[in-house]
Amino acid sequence: MDKSSRKGSRRLSWLLRHGAPNVGLAMDPAGWVDIDDVLTYLNISRPHLEMIVRTNDKQRFQLSRDRVRACQGHSVSNPAITYEALEASWQEYRGEQTIWHGTTMASVAQIGREGLLPLTRTHVHCSESPDSPVGRRNSAEVMLGLAPNRILHANLSIFIAPNGVILVRRVPRDAILELRPITRKAKKAAPALRASLGLEPTGRQD
Repeated sequence: MDKSSRKGSRRLSWLLRHGAPNVGLAMDPAGWVDIDDVLTYLNISRPHLEMIVRTNDKQRFQLSRDRVRACQGHSVSNPAITYEALEASWQEYRGEQTIWHGTTMASVAQIGREGLLPLTRTHVHCSESPDSPVGRRNSAEVMLGLAPNRILHANLSIFIAPNGVILVRRVPRDAILELRPITRKAKKAAPALRASLGLEPTGRQD
């Protein structure tokens, strides 16, 4: 993705995840916005929009005839969005293997107390692999391994968006089974980080 495409992707992402209602663009509860409204606001052509959608490195956007939306990542403060409409537009996740969430070292202590919360987003973002760039922030220093069966046991549903991001409203503390450090600093601090989560030194508890 070139510099122009990255800039266009950032502007489109902000508009479709957070800003559309605030700038007067109509958005339905599942996040869909009329393409003509987006083209007018961003002052771009439809081929340019289609190029941004096609080349986005994490496939963040969906096009459907005359509508476009962000696959996931909507702001919890977005007044147009509802949890029910978003979740109805995704598929239920049926996998049983460990799923993964990337976070920072500074967040681990709070996660150990409260579990994983989405904070400013509607859902916690996860992925099927600890190496997947989809569903993972670039700032992640550790990957947390999560047990889908324990999430479901807490009466929480798990969903998967069209771009492969796995989503859940929150993750209970006891569903966190593993911590895998990514950075050199995190590797040195791994024992203390695991202790903050109540994990055994190996990073696994069953």
